[in-house]
Amino acid sequence: MVAPDLIKAAQSGDRDALITLLREIENHVYRTAYYILGNEQDALDAAQEALIRIYTKINSYEEKAQFKTWVQRIVTNLCIDKFRKNKPTVSIEQFDLTFTETQTVEQEVMSAYIAEDIKEAIDKLPEHHRSVVVLRYLQDFSYNEIAESLDLPINTVKSYLFRARQQLQMLLQDYKKTSTESTRG
Repeated sequence: MVAPDLIKAAQSGDRDALITLLREIENHVYRTAYYILGNEQDALDAAQEALIRIYTKINSYEEKAQFKTWVQRIVTNLCIDKFRKNKPTVSIEQFDLTFTETQTVEQEVMSAYIAEDIKEAIDKLPEHHRSVVVLRYLQDFSYNEIAESLDLPINTVKSYLFRARQQLQMLLQDYKKTSTESTRG
């Protein structure tokens, strides 16, 4: 993710290195905040708070953990705090549809609906399940990295993921029934 010498330079007080470091991680930070909070404005606020916290706490980072895990813990904790303060809202987003030669218009539209259904299902998960799903499937973290980021035992992470997958399966049952009926129709 980020070069170790860039981190060391930022920790030693090199302002340009710190700004470069923050620019390198800002998309990752925003993406995580968005997937957890499900709302663009809240995600922008949380990402900004996280970047400020990283800026002010860069010297507290120790190489015992991976840098991306340390950043992830900061972002996730801020999002969970923000989520607890605000009641969750489901935002309805417009998907940019990019039509390719390999997919028909109908397939592109169905892909957008599927993505929206999955996002809404993830939004309905309890916050601890949502966090592990986001980190595992959207940020591609390993079980160990998730455990480290959320300060949880690895078996708890596996348990949360197992339960989250079960919940998602139940939440998406309606989608499966609807899509099967529409293909027969």
